[in-house]
Amino acid sequence: MNTKNKKSIEPNIAELGNGWLKSYNLPYRLEQESLNAEIDNALNDYHSKRGGVGANRPDTKLLLQDEQLNYYPILIEYKGYKDKLVKLDSQNQVANKNAKNEQLFGNINSYAVNGAVHYANALLHHTSYTDIIAIGMTGYKDERNKIVHEIGVYYVSKSNFGIGQKVGEYSDFSFLSKKNFQSFIEKIKTLNLSPEEINKLKEQREREIDASLVKLNNDIYKNEKGLGESDRVYLVAATIIATLGIPGKVRPLEKSELKSSDEQGYRDGDIIVRKIKSFLNEKHIPQEKKDFINRAFENVLLAENLNKVTNGDGESQLKRVFTKIIDDLGIYYKINLTTDFTGKLFNEMYSWLGFSQDKLNDVVLTPSYVASLLVKLTRVNKDSYVWDFATGSAGLLVAAMNEMLNDARATITSPDALYQKEIKIKAEQLLGIELLPSVYMLAILNMILMGDGSSNILNMDSLVDFTGKYGFGDTSQNFPADAFILNPPYSAPGNGMNFVEQALGMMNRGYAAIIIQGSAGSGKAKDYNKRILEKHTLLASIKMPIDLFIGKSSVQTYVYVFKVGEKHEKDEIVKFIDFSNDGYTRTNRKKASNNLKDTDNAKGRYE
Repeated sequence: MNTKNKKSIEPNIAELGNGWLKSYNLPYRLEQESLNAEIDNALNDYHSKRGGVGANRPDTKLLLQDEQLNYYPILIEYKGYKDKLVKLDSQNQVANKNAKNEQLFGNINSYAVNGAVHYANALLHHTSYTDIIAIGMTGYKDERNKIVHEIGVYYVSKSNFGIGQKVGEYSDFSFLSKKNFQSFIEKIKTLNLSPEEINKLKEQREREIDASLVKLNNDIYKNEKGLGESDRVYLVAATIIATLGIPGKVRPLEKSELKSSDEQGYRDGDIIVRKIKSFLNEKHIPQEKKDFINRAFENVLLAENLNKVTNGDGESQLKRVFTKIIDDLGIYYKINLTTDFTGKLFNEMYSWLGFSQDKLNDVVLTPSYVASLLVKLTRVNKDSYVWDFATGSAGLLVAAMNEMLNDARATITSPDALYQKEIKIKAEQLLGIELLPSVYMLAILNMILMGDGSSNILNMDSLVDFTGKYGFGDTSQNFPADAFILNPPYSAPGNGMNFVEQALGMMNRGYAAIIIQGSAGSGKAKDYNKRILEKHTLLASIKMPIDLFIGKSSVQTYVYVFKVGEKHEKDEIVKFIDFSNDGYTRTNRKKASNNLKDTDNAKGRYE
């Protein structure tokens, strides 16, 4: 339909919708009116940062509470044309972004639901609200001059990664009235995404994260002078922790709270440090670990140069970098992605390091699908005790934690028992050791983001200082490991087999899965391997694709699977599996929106 020649009846549609709200005695606010400062700031910010012609605030907004006193922002966008309710993409999702992760402002400005979902994402990105109702309504006058209207109601939350799910069919707004609102909330709680939908959304969001990280890192690298690699890592970690918030206890730090003042105690760094301290206090992290984290952040955040107002617009460099990080990444770490978020961050940050720092370049992130394969090969379930002796950004432990939590949710039917088990998994059933302080900080951050299994992430040398005991909690107890996962630094003695010998020597039972350089099967590693096989059985050797770590290194890797505590007998049959064609096609193009493509049933092969 050509809308150019038709006159919009948006005022009539707005009058109809707002008339319903008035008749239900609901406290709605119009476009220019304030709902509350947190929501107003988020909407203003999102609009000013995201551009687009004609984009504005939602036409009508409300803040309603359910019987449990949880708040739900309701954002309503009106249009006045036929066929302008919603624009969906080929996946049947609200089409607000293209394949390159760019906003489709044409859709956001022209379609009622698309506009409302866009604003709902602003709230997910910049406020502590995690569940938002986005409503679009449009209509036209038929040949008898009668208004014909249609309504789209979508639920936008961190549980559906901010994409938005259609709730149902509605002919008016009475589902918002006091007598109906609770049953409407019960209905949205039953909206479930299928595992396939969840995986698709996760992949889409992960691609977006990659694009945002590259953009952010390029920006900081080019425009923010005087920041070393580890400074950048700490600044990103500090910004994320300061803006996470804890519902009802710690408010997320907002950009507007950084005033770039020179007054001691009120500089931008002081404000961020205070917010991090209150966050960590509420997290009940062991005191020793809190002290370590606070010291590390203070060293960077309180530096004079970062807090000094240098440019013409009266901002400190710290505020500028803080703002860039929130604008580019805010949405991703608030929507419950179980991806190895800081691992991606870590790879991107260290991709700038030259070969002069080869030691750091030796630290390579395990792709999430490989991490999940290692976890499955060690038969991890809800009762496993999993450790990693070169934990990096904790990607392998995140994969293990997800597997353990999924098993617990699938097998425990009592909500109370499940809650206790989830706490135990995160606090007592995972242990990781990392030597490099800036990488250790990323591992802690990763576990905090994923729901906090950070209790026993230790900053030490696993080969020299670690005795096999818990690092926090009951430190007199040995950690009863029965699953060992590892992607060691390949420059270590025996290509990293020294870590394997050490860890297996501290275990009495269970399984181990290690991704290792091909030459670890011979040469320098031979002596380690002989000693390992005198006590443990090699079950399988899986040849992985040569380009698995494309962009970082192109070494041939294998996954070795061991059974712990049983000598490898001469007649023991080892499975040799050639998995060098895993179904993925990898490229290493800096500007590509997706360097990993499933071209030959890769997912099925990994399953």
